[in-house]
Amino acid sequence: MASQLKPKSRDGTESKLFAGPRVRRLRAGLGLSQARMAEDLSVSPSYLNLIERNQRPVTAQFLLRLATVFNIDVRDLTGDLTDALMGSLAEALSDPMFRSLTVSRSEIQDAAQSTPAVSEALVRLYGAYRDAVTARTTVDSEDSVRETLDARSPLEQVRELIQSRQNHFPELEAQGEALAEELRITGDGLLTALKTRLSSKHSISVRILPADVLPESLRRYDHHRKQLQLSELLDPPGRVFQALVQIAQLEARTVIEAHVNESGFTDDASRRLLRINLANYFAASVLMPYGRFHAAAEETGYDLALLVTRFGASIEQVCHRLTTLQRSSMRGVPFFLIRVDQAGNVSKRFSAGRFHFSKFGGTCPLWHVHAAFRQPGDVLRQIIEMPDGTRYFSIASTVRAYTLPWGEPAPQFAVALGCELKYARHLIYARGLDLDTPTTTPIGTNCALCPRDTCRQRSQPPVAGRLIIDERVRGPSAFGFTV
Repeated sequence: MASQLKPKSRDGTESKLFAGPRVRRLRAGLGLSQARMAEDLSVSPSYLNLIERNQRPVTAQFLLRLATVFNIDVRDLTGDLTDALMGSLAEALSDPMFRSLTVSRSEIQDAAQSTPAVSEALVRLYGAYRDAVTARTTVDSEDSVRETLDARSPLEQVRELIQSRQNHFPELEAQGEALAEELRITGDGLLTALKTRLSSKHSISVRILPADVLPESLRRYDHHRKQLQLSELLDPPGRVFQALVQIAQLEARTVIEAHVNESGFTDDASRRLLRINLANYFAASVLMPYGRFHAAAEETGYDLALLVTRFGASIEQVCHRLTTLQRSSMRGVPFFLIRVDQAGNVSKRFSAGRFHFSKFGGTCPLWHVHAAFRQPGDVLRQIIEMPDGTRYFSIASTVRAYTLPWGEPAPQFAVALGCELKYARHLIYARGLDLDTPTTTPIGTNCALCPRDTCRQRSQPPVAGRLIIDERVRGPSAFGFTV
């Protein structure tokens, strides 16, 4: 296992890992002196001092010792979490207003590793600026400037908090798993068990109502009647999930409120949205309890169809659940998930790995998540390569949100579930592919950030590039540029 922790360069050779600032932040967060941490790790204070000053690389043995003694995820130190921050910082600095600065990738990496809080602050500041420009906000006083900078959308605030926790909430996992073991029922019988629990423990009845009775709702709780009303448009997994959301709001309320209060959110919309996300998380932890779900995922090679059948869940619920398998003692493949509509709008994004999503734009049209709409119901697979050479294995499929009566346009979405290529061997979908010398599809974060100058799908030049207009030449793209 030690050899698996050694970082690899792009040519596959082992490279040295310097993680001084991150070790120092870990020690400060634990409230330990250098001498005390060195004693706990059975190393000399001088050796620890050299590591913290980046004058010694960290070894695999040192990382394992840190993980064992302080119960941490070694990815906190090996760069997986820093990569996302680097991507966001690079995206912000690619804005034309910074063109004259010429910030190199190595400088961005140094900033993200050495001063992550400052780097995150810059990303948030840029996000507030983009929101203000988009909304054409006029600020004419110090108070209005502060209000603008605090005005990140509730959706973005909640996404950032969930990402900071790697989409994993142990307290909700434990409570959800305990309830699942108490019920110990899956499939169609689970809804009956949940109805019984809501009735006997909370005096709440459950009714499945016609669509015309709940024309604008899929779930509604009538407090005065103590009645949970579910639309007939929900399929069986959807009905189970919404019943579990109601139970989460009742039985996991203490844990959820603790997370909401710890978030530091001051606006009501963000707090409410976080409650909804955490209630959904609890519902998934009951429907697909961690231990059983992790074991089944590993046993089946992460076969979505079998997991859907085994746990009575929808394919989107399964994909989302796979991104949460981050328990330190029982980790799954670190997946990322994105959900898009046919126009490319992103409505969901979660990541337990290092994949960088654009905060300020859409996705690459060459990514097969968009092609999924042409083959509804099929699972497509693709090996993609980012401009920095990082490769990922991705599967994509359309998903159905709920049923609608004939004649009404149904919402259409596709999800992509992916991981770094090194994890693809664990997936049944990678069978038959050459993972050592794979054929890859070069993609970018999105057109505005992608430096590839030969892409025939490009819709605009990169914001960090200099546009070249030459009426005598027509290249692969309508936009000529230099980066």
